Parts: sequence; structure tokens; C-alpha cells
Amino acid sequence: MASVIEAGWTYLITHFSDFQLACVGSFFLHEAVFFLSGLPFIYIERAGWLKKYKIQAKNNTTEAQEKCITSLLLYHLCVNLPVMLASYPVFSFMGMRSSLPLPSWKVISTQILFYFIVEDFIFYWGHRILHTKWLYKHVHSVHHEYATPFGLTSEYAHPAEILFLGFATIFGPAITGPHLITLWLWMVVRVLETVEAHCGYHFPWSPSNFLPLYGGSDFHDYHHRLIYTKSGNYASTFVYMDWIFGTDHGYRKLKALKNEEVAEFKEN
Repeated sequence: MASVIEAGWTYLITHFSDFQLACVGSFFLHEAVFFLSGLPFIYIERAGWLKKYKIQAKNNTTEAQEKCITSLLLYHLCVNLPVMLASYPVFSFMGMRSSLPLPSWKVISTQILFYFIVEDFIFYWGHRILHTKWLYKHVHSVHHEYATPFGLTSEYAHPAEILFLGFATIFGPAITGPHLITLWLWMVVRVLETVEAHCGYHFPWSPSNFLPLYGGSDFHDYHHRLIYTKSGNYASTFVYMDWIFGTDHGYRKLKALKNEEVAEFKEN
């Protein structure tokens, strides 16, 4: 397996420059992973499949879904791509490389774990600040246009928010200067995580059923259902910041009540 990955990587670095791989390559990888993982949830909702796993009964209109896709394409081309181009000198200066040998899985996993910790901390506070009255009204309310989220709404936001919270995602890699393959794996994992958190479905195989402290779709869907002053659940991936600062109190209380209802139903 390692030899196959190295052979594929050798082809990339011998046919494309570091700039092309880090900027254009990252952009197309992001688009592919994001839309291929997010689009299926639109069709699942339209077809009415897997209804028993849907968190909210309400469906989005076709017009609302199409608006989201159109806006995303515009944001990605006009915000994400320029940011990738502009950030390349920073990553390059900090030591990012694409050459062989590839880093070990131990190095990759350690760095990605560090990125999760950094991203969770910055995202939590940035997201919480976005829920203050003025910033919510003028910036964050765009993301909350979809009270019933679906996968692609994960990146539907005001351009200022894209820059603000996008900083949380790239800060860890920017200060460590990782190998490009580590950066790509981090981007893939992060995209899949945020799409899952906004998918609107809680499956038996959802990561939150297996990973301790993982938020996931059920945790974040609660955040979208409530008005901004009472939402809580500000976490990005792992929920320990909400637990430490008590901003998941309403969610935990609701879960406890639901569990009691289920227990009573089973007894009767």
C-alpha cells in the first residue's frame, strides 16, 4: 500500500510544481471531497429515504438547496481559492514540502491530532463571538438561514465568516509547516467531519456513536434549531469546550429528557 501511495505521489511531484499542488491541487481536492460527500444528502432528503434517521421532520425546498449550491460555487471561487493562493507563501516559509520521503503515519496522525485541538479551541471562541447580537445579525445569520441543515450548508456562510472561521482550520498547519500530504489528509478529514455535522441525519454508524467527545450531526443540529441567543453547542468537532464552559447545558438537558421518555415507553 505504501509503495502505491509513494508511486502516485512521485507522479504528482514530477508533473506539477509545489505551487500548483498546494494551491490548485488543494482547491480541486477540496471541491471533490466536499461536493461528493455533501450532494448525496440533498437527494436522500428529496427522495424521502432514510426518514427514520432524519433529525428534523422538515425538508428544505428545491429552491433553497439550489440557492445554497450556487452561492457555494461563488464563495469557493471568489473566497476560498484566493485565500489558498495568498496563503501559499506563508506555508512555504514555514517549511511545507511535497518531496519524498513521505512522513510516517505516526507523524501524520500526531500533527492532525494537534490540528484538531487548535482548531477546536479557535473555532469555539470564534463561533461563540459570532453569536453576539451584532455579529450574528450582520454575519453569522447567513449560515443560520438553514434551520434544517444538510451536508452542503456546512460551508454556506458570509464571506467574512468563511475567512474568520477558516483561519481556525489553517492555523495549525500554518505554524507547523507540514508535508503537503498531511495538509491534504487534514483537509479531507475536516471537510468530511463538517459535512457529517450538518447532514441532518443521525445514523447508527454516525461517528458520535463511537468516538468519545465527538459532536456530530445530532449535536450540531440542535445548534441550528434554536434562536441565536439560546443555541449553545458552539464546538467544531469535539465538544469538550462546550462541556467545560457549560454551553451545552440545554442540549444535555433535552437528551436526558428524551432518554427518560424512551425508558418509560419501554417499561410500559
